[in-house]
Amino acid sequence: MANGKWFGRIAKGVSRFTGSAVCFGLALGAVAVWAATGPMFKYSDNWQLVINTGTTIITFLMVFLIQNSQNRDTEAIHIKLDELIRATHGAQNALLDLEDLEPEELAKFRASYTRLAGRAKDEADPAVSEAGIHHVELDGIPQTHSKTLAAGDEQAAAG
Repeated sequence: MANGKWFGRIAKGVSRFTGSAVCFGLALGAVAVWAATGPMFKYSDNWQLVINTGTTIITFLMVFLIQNSQNRDTEAIHIKLDELIRATHGAQNALLDLEDLEPEELAKFRASYTRLAGRAKDEADPAVSEAGIHHVELDGIPQTHSKTLAAGDEQAAAG
């Protein structure tokens, strides 16, 4: 198996299992057994050390598994959203790779869409219909992505 594939498979399986009711039940059972053995060990430092060490190790390892799962989910969502934007007539192709932008550039998009949301609520605005606002101008945001994508689509259609 390739270097990253084994980790991805393990992470996926562990993520599914740890999110299940069975795993929760096992964890709850382990804590109950640990608590029940307290009187037997006279609530000693070693008795406390067992649960502290166990939970610390599990938490440390789970951070990496959860991050891997989040990264895969986020990447898949971005690809799906990019496809919806690309395939939707009238959608702003400049939105295709927002995840790669700097925070300042994202703030410009957010401000533009906040203004757009305000306009969409204004029934007196002539651009608003029952379907919303049909033509969107993204204030101060270069539309280079739209042009690049359109040229790439034409080449793909011709080839």
